[in-house]
Amino acid sequence: MRGGLAVQSKIGTSEPSDFAFANRKVTVRIPTRKPGKYTDMRRDPHMTQEKFDEFTTQLARMKRSRPEAAAEVKRLAEMGDFSENAAYQLAKGRLRGLNQRIMEIEDHLKYAQIIPALSSADSVHLGSVVVIEHAGEAQKFRVLGPTETNPGQGIISHKSPLGSALMGKRVGDRVTLDIGGKAKEFRIT
Repeated sequence: MRGGLAVQSKIGTSEPSDFAFANRKVTVRIPTRKPGKYTDMRRDPHMTQEKFDEFTTQLARMKRSRPEAAAEVKRLAEMGDFSENAAYQLAKGRLRGLNQRIMEIEDHLKYAQIIPALSSADSVHLGSVVVIEHAGEAQKFRVLGPTETNPGQGIISHKSPLGSALMGKRVGDRVTLDIGGKAKEFRIT
């Protein structure tokens, strides 16, 4: 009991916490945050070997920089008074961000499914290079996973409207997409 206040807390549970104040027991329910609708969404695991290698290199670099970031937090913590130590707060935030990113990349690599090298398939699949024609103009796209999407370089996701419409189609097939309220037809060449 400290200053007339005794706390028996059950933070993180749905049970009420008991507080004793001035020899009276007061029950207070501590709010818990409900998980959001995107809490348990998994990333699409499909990636090329090049992207997998890039993530592996990035993870190794981040793990090498972690001890230095932790040492910086420790050094700044020794200055005392955490509440007014802005440098400590910033360093702690950087370390948390680094740890979070390391966990995200490890999780992504753990469930990664490598897109096989191009094969001579008759239909559009992950890794395919597709040429489509619309209004007399031809465009070339490579269909990959969402982690590698870059429409400016002609790389689209298999989950994008165009990518999902192309999946499983063959040369000569036509696909129709609703773009901006207008139906547009594309032909695979």
